[in-house]
Amino acid sequence: MTSQKTISPRAWAELILLSAIWGGSFLAIRTALDEIPFVTSVAYRVAIAAAALWTVALIQRAPLGITRAHLVGFLGMGVLNNVIPFTLMAWGQLHIESGLTSILNATTAIFGVLVAAIFLADERLTPRKLIGVGIGFMGVATAIGLGTLMQFDLRSLAQVAVVTGTFSYALAGVWARHWLAGLSPLVAAAGMLSGASLVMIPAALFLDGMVIPQNPITWVAILYYALIATAFAYMLYFRVLGMAGSGNLMLCTLMVPPVAITLGAWIRDETLDPNAYAGFAVLALGLVILDGRVMARLRARARARS
Repeated sequence: MTSQKTISPRAWAELILLSAIWGGSFLAIRTALDEIPFVTSVAYRVAIAAAALWTVALIQRAPLGITRAHLVGFLGMGVLNNVIPFTLMAWGQLHIESGLTSILNATTAIFGVLVAAIFLADERLTPRKLIGVGIGFMGVATAIGLGTLMQFDLRSLAQVAVVTGTFSYALAGVWARHWLAGLSPLVAAAGMLSGASLVMIPAALFLDGMVIPQNPITWVAILYYALIATAFAYMLYFRVLGMAGSGNLMLCTLMVPPVAITLGAWIRDETLDPNAYAGFAVLALGLVILDGRVMARLRARARARS
């Protein structure tokens, strides 16, 4: 999150496209869950996406360079970045709105800062970051609602599950730096999804049996979130990262929820509590402070005036 680059028009276009794709994934997942169990939905997601990425890697003749350590990295990364968050969020979407899930998903950036500061020597928790993290957590608490947490029913448990999934995403970032260094992004993503498939396919068969969707809409949803929102999105993510830098990619975190909220309201007639919108506004403020550029520009203007 320290890398800052000027965003070119092309990078902006691809950043918006990535945000729209990920925003649509919440609707697609919820649509698939109308027919298939949540564990099976994740198994389809990781297995199809892994097959797609390995196909691209073979076509492009991507250099592999896979070691035994990388195999451990693939499995750990698959668990932390796919199995745990995908499963928790899919189950959570059975009990809360897609738009609210997308808002809580933005907590990934907040946890990412904390986990990096704890485990990585080159990531310090500066006063600015600490303020941003604190405000971000206030936004999450506002979105969930203290009253909801005190009731601790299925709805509140689902929200906690989604937030727990974002914490797993943050751990995955640290894991990747330690275990997957030296691999191309394409091979790393394909290997990660393969590791996740080794866990999710047996889990789905054991818990759900062989579930084959019969509704064409379900297949459309599965293929969207597996091929477009996972396989293609990973490739697009690393492309935008190279063009715009990690700091600018945080903007994607802010653009995904409006897409998910709009689609959820339009397609599934979802309505969110005002607390969810207020919480997202506070969370967005925390992310802006973490990013640091707005504050830097304000300080620059203050110095110019003085």
